[in-house]
Amino acid sequence: MLLTVDVGNTNTVLGIFDKDQLIKSWRVKTDPRTTADELWLQYSALISGFTLTGLAICSTVPATLRELRTMINSYFSDIAITIVEPGTKTGVQLLVDNPKEIGADRIVNTLAAHTLYGGPAIVVDFGTSTNLDVVSPKGEFLGGALAPGIEISVDALAARAAQLRKVELVRPKSVIGKNTVEALQSGTIFGFAGQVDGLVDRITAELAKDYDDAPTVIATGGLAPLIIGVSETIDEHEPDLTLIGLRLIHEKNQ
Repeated sequence: MLLTVDVGNTNTVLGIFDKDQLIKSWRVKTDPRTTADELWLQYSALISGFTLTGLAICSTVPATLRELRTMINSYFSDIAITIVEPGTKTGVQLLVDNPKEIGADRIVNTLAAHTLYGGPAIVVDFGTSTNLDVVSPKGEFLGGALAPGIEISVDALAARAAQLRKVELVRPKSVIGKNTVEALQSGTIFGFAGQVDGLVDRITAELAKDYDDAPTVIATGGLAPLIIGVSETIDEHEPDLTLIGLRLIHEKNQ
């Protein structure tokens, strides 16, 4: 079985694959101060009962990736390891100014989106930041747009506004809030949905100059469920897109 690990700035998602089937997944918080031994204690408790034959990792947190390498040397030295980094075979051509700047998770998502849905496509990843990644019909990474994430925007507003506070992020009864809580929920949920729709529309207009087909818009990330029922442009929701991409890259490197 293959263990896939997607280390994000806020959360880490782990998944167990039996061949091409995701049979179990977990979401835990990311703490860059966690040591290799602490990571092993956490992961070993989750994967107890599964016999691993491989491990695939992508990380946007350098400190955690360093500890993961130490953990691998200590506890996973006898199985096949794939870490998405420069030099790893992904099959994704990066048509951007500086390919080394592109996060591993964006490359992984590009491969998974093109494999599952073809191209052109737009991957909208709702995480610490909201990433819109554009995929060509050939599976090339064309670039995209990065915006502040939903939760960090809400946190910043609560921290800087004396009369406003953090609220539960759920869809309000109407766009016109009748109290402060509903107004904050409306501005957050409908506001970010409008941001995504606006960016998707502009990206689609640019793609129309080069491609005949309209792009498929795929939502992923931990905060995607907040927006997919409100957005007018999202076509598909694949919560495990990054884990699927890690499986595909692991297979390419064996």
